[in-house]
Amino acid sequence: MGPPPVFSGRSRWEDPLLGLALGAAFPVWAWLAWWYRPESAFTGAVAAPATFLYVALALPVLEEVAFRGLVQEGLGRLWRRRWGPLTAANLGQAGLFGLLHLPGHPAGWAAAVVVPGLVFGLFRERHDTLTTPIALHAFYNGGYFLLFPPG
Repeated sequence: MGPPPVFSGRSRWEDPLLGLALGAAFPVWAWLAWWYRPESAFTGAVAAPATFLYVALALPVLEEVAFRGLVQEGLGRLWRRRWGPLTAANLGQAGLFGLLHLPGHPAGWAAAVVVPGLVFGLFRERHDTLTTPIALHAFYNGGYFLLFPPG
């Protein structure tokens, strides 16, 4: 099969489901800002630009290549089961994605990471490329970082 396409494939930026996935970030960020009331919202990118670039650009590329590229692709060869839009491979990689967020996050937060993992995996399968999940992941991480800068 070869390596997963990163900057090729059928990336469809006009996909209405992608617009929904991007738009869903705003109410989630608003809820997080209301719930956690961050003290220094929107200062993170200015206060720690290298960390912002790492969180918003490097991590999404690395995590998407690892989870949606290698893990999901490998599981897809083993598990072909599908339940509507969800595949066993997508469920497996998203569960692992959540588990591997446990060391740096509370259990509930790590469990919540499964949802975007499923969304990223859905677009990996839907568009047959890593470009869309990388861009979506970078968008989610960038917004999160602006609300909750380190420190």
